[in-house]
Amino acid sequence: MDKVLYYVHDPMCSWCWAFNKVWATVQEQMTEGIEVRYVLGGLAPDSDQPMPTDLQQRISSGWYRIQEKVPSTKFNHDFWTECAPRRSTYPSSRAMIAAKTLDSTTEKAMLQAIQQAYYLQAKNPANDDVLIDCAVSIGLDRAAFSELLNSTSTHQQLLAEIKFARSMGVNSFPSLVLEQAGDYQLLNYDYNDAQVLMSQLS
Repeated sequence: MDKVLYYVHDPMCSWCWAFNKVWATVQEQMTEGIEVRYVLGGLAPDSDQPMPTDLQQRISSGWYRIQEKVPSTKFNHDFWTECAPRRSTYPSSRAMIAAKTLDSTTEKAMLQAIQQAYYLQAKNPANDDVLIDCAVSIGLDRAAFSELLNSTSTHQQLLAEIKFARSMGVNSFPSLVLEQAGDYQLLNYDYNDAQVLMSQLS
């Protein structure tokens, strides 16, 4: 491949969820010679503590702001009353790595399963049981996935991806970084217009 396009994301990043439609269009229209690689950016470390009420309110209101800016984005706001939120996205990121380790073709399907569980089904992907159900729903073996989910190797790979994302200058999600001839360029994008990103890939 002549170029590599890194998509730096977090499975529980609501702005990444909002970007899905444009991102799908970009991948459909992209010319040959560009390899896409997903990189986990690490939004919130492991925590067993309940999410503070003020943070719940900020994130909840953020979902409404996203729906105003990107009207096609759907959220099930029942999440905030039906779940016990924790500020912890590393479990869902490890789930991505575990799924890819078991079957490299399942990366996108696992991401979609986690996002739909969180944003549409009001389930909490900070919980292992939800992540295991997501894995099973895309055809992965329950026992094998469960063993990998919290393994040392899986967590070390997550930390390595986070370090790589930071080395590219990424501080927010989603971020798109184009690598060409050893140079890394942070690209601009629009949540409602795929051409903003496409114009930088030609």
